[in-house]
Amino acid sequence: MTDLLHFYIGGEWVAPAGDARMPILNPATEAQIGTVALGDARDVDRAVAAATAAFKTFAFTQREERLALLHRLRAATEARLEDLAQAMSAEMGAPITMAREAQADAAIGHLQGFIDAFDLLPDRETLPNGDVLLREPIGICGLITPWNWPINQIALKVIPALATGCCCILKPSEHTPLSAAIYAEIIDAAGYPPGVFNLVFGDGMQVGSAMSRHPDIHMMSFTGSTRAGVAITKDAADTVKRVTLELGGKSPNLVFADADLETAVTRAVHECMYNTGQSCDAPTRLLVERSCYEQVLGIAKATVETLTVGDPSTEGDHLGPMFDQLQYDRVQALIAAGTKEGARVLAGGSGKPDGQKTGWFTKPTIFADVTPDMTVYREEIFGPVLVITPFDTEEEAIALANDTPYGLAAYLQTGDLTRAKRVAARLRAGAVHINGGAYNYGSPFGGYKHSGNGREGGVWGLEDYQELKTLHFG
Repeated sequence: MTDLLHFYIGGEWVAPAGDARMPILNPATEAQIGTVALGDARDVDRAVAAATAAFKTFAFTQREERLALLHRLRAATEARLEDLAQAMSAEMGAPITMAREAQADAAIGHLQGFIDAFDLLPDRETLPNGDVLLREPIGICGLITPWNWPINQIALKVIPALATGCCCILKPSEHTPLSAAIYAEIIDAAGYPPGVFNLVFGDGMQVGSAMSRHPDIHMMSFTGSTRAGVAITKDAADTVKRVTLELGGKSPNLVFADADLETAVTRAVHECMYNTGQSCDAPTRLLVERSCYEQVLGIAKATVETLTVGDPSTEGDHLGPMFDQLQYDRVQALIAAGTKEGARVLAGGSGKPDGQKTGWFTKPTIFADVTPDMTVYREEIFGPVLVITPFDTEEEAIALANDTPYGLAAYLQTGDLTRAKRVAARLRAGAVHINGGAYNYGSPFGGYKHSGNGREGGVWGLEDYQELKTLHFG
């Protein structure tokens, strides 16, 4: 069993300053599979001190040396991919096939995306006016990652820090420490100098706040809820550190009547339910042209009825459980709210699927006839729940799509490429997926409005970890 009772600080696994502990539960069985130590401000201070000491030399390493370390990190990661997949399946309920093909694969995919982008950002270049531009590491970085895509988000934060010459302290979600501890072992195996990467387990109130307020941390990168992102930004304000945020979403999926409806709607249901709906960019609002509305409802209902829910440790394309009791209860409360407010239950509904008595399993649910004033239309549910709303005109579709405080992603289904480009230009979202177009490693990821600021991935992810300096010669 991976050690969760020590923190990785200064290249060693060390005992925490305090004695706070938390059980780690398997969401499919509700059985305890481990105990994690929870740190406090004293542990953060130790980690920052280690990172500060390491930064004195790591910041000045040659590009070739950092690139060689990234290639060694890739080899070390490939050797542990199955361990990462098994850890995430156990700690957050990702079905093992999906855990391998997507959750663990992100560790390699994002790493290669950063390697490919590395040469596009030279450390030194001459500007057209003759001045010299230097790109330098921003310094000590505090990184806070969520439970729903544990390694995906760790890779998107840790790798650009290492690539640019920064040193960092990672606070993963205290609910998914197994995969994070394995990733620390991977970094150690790759041969990074002591103190360049540090890992402290803990909750947001203790460790997260201590990192955000720490005067010797120069940047905070956070992925999670909008509420927590606001708190981190306020905590960081007194020390004027850079803050990048990847927050929530309520992504629209616009379906026009000229789309290949069978393909588009089937895909829409699967994309919403993927990872049991626990993805910030999931297309959870299906906005449908009224002329094909009833046909779409029929396809959606037939599709969701083919989905199965089951044991995440078994191979297959079934859905797993919600990741914990609190999330299960929240999703159930929102399903109840949708019913109470008059949305029509097209499939699923309250309670657990038939035969699932143990574990935090939820029925894949679809609501029809949802209006913009309903709770299920407005709030991020973060579960396997799709809401469907009709529209009459293109203008109305765009207005409905943008009628949200979020702006992480949008999805668009149409057989008219001219319309696709026209509508996409007016959607206030960081990514628009057209007719099934998927995110590719190396592209920027992030959103508008309450979905955050900054971008992760590729060149843009590297830039977030750099400062610019200009040299003006006389």
